[in-house]
Amino acid sequence: MVIKKVIAIVLILVFISSYSFATVPEIKAESAILMDAKSGRILYSFNPHEKLPMASTTKIMTALIAIEEGDMEDIVEIGKESVGIEGSSIYLYENEKISLKDLLYGLMLRSGNDASVAIGNYIGGDLKKFINMMNDKAKDIGAINTSFVNPNGLDAENHYTTAYDLALITREALKHEKFKEIVKTKIYIANRDKNNYFYNKNKTLWQYEGGDGVKIGYTKRSGRCLVSSATREGMQIIAIVLNDGDWFNDCYKMLDYGFENYSSHIIYDIGQFVSNVKVINGELDFLPVVVDDLCVLPLKENEKEKIKISTKLPDEIQAPIKIGDKIGKISVYLDGELLYTSNLISKYEVKEISYFKRILKSLKN
Repeated sequence: MVIKKVIAIVLILVFISSYSFATVPEIKAESAILMDAKSGRILYSFNPHEKLPMASTTKIMTALIAIEEGDMEDIVEIGKESVGIEGSSIYLYENEKISLKDLLYGLMLRSGNDASVAIGNYIGGDLKKFINMMNDKAKDIGAINTSFVNPNGLDAENHYTTAYDLALITREALKHEKFKEIVKTKIYIANRDKNNYFYNKNKTLWQYEGGDGVKIGYTKRSGRCLVSSATREGMQIIAIVLNDGDWFNDCYKMLDYGFENYSSHIIYDIGQFVSNVKVINGELDFLPVVVDDLCVLPLKENEKEKIKISTKLPDEIQAPIKIGDKIGKISVYLDGELLYTSNLISKYEVKEISYFKRILKSLKN
């Protein structure tokens, strides 16, 4: 009887162990990360802060800046400095006139190194200024262990990132619908006389259910680098590997791990009421405070009950107050770790009352 109990306990422990750890991806990458695109929560990582060359995944930042600073319909005249760049090319020629939109599709689908230089020269005025813009943007979004020296990722000293930083950059780019549209496109026909078919090299779009981009890269120095993304049931996950000979399969393993172990949960909605704050010298005595953002988090089944929400608000606020004024903060924690934070804002405008009305009000009280 005792032996049977021991066997049963052993079997249960084996089951629990296999259930907990069987899906954790085993990958060959030198560095890797799996991040939720909406919240930025890290779902899996391996050496995520190691500084490494990243090849053409560099072009995610190039595209991000071009989308933010340029107009898709802008016409770019190609100078000789953008012609004949080594490596992948869309075969630009001197004095060609091409839209910024076509250049961006050529950049992200065909991985045109010449397109990256043309974009840099056009958006920045010259390449040096554009590279400064790339580095400034990286710092602004928290990618502090990244350094760009060119817009395409060709091997160069002091050109590097980390899997974590690259995930931050990709997450920022995916906030733009135009970027999402470009990297999800399988085939694009540019408005030019020749070399106008751009075929997306990212096999994630064909091979992985819900695959929607983002960028591949390879040089001898960097090895195979891949930024992939997939969306299922409203949850978009970014998988990144740097220097990985089995790049696509390893990204698919990580994506599988994310979708199999996490699901999206709405923690709070945009415009959701949180509290009333007392108003001093205002037409209203109390101001309704609401959330300015939607918080959707990927959570494991056993994490839902562990979520803690903290709000930080003043006891009172002085009028006048405009609609949307920042009043405080709301933060979401899991086991003491900050997962997400949003602003708490005023729902209404509250005008300041006159000195005479203040006296009348004080007499009534």
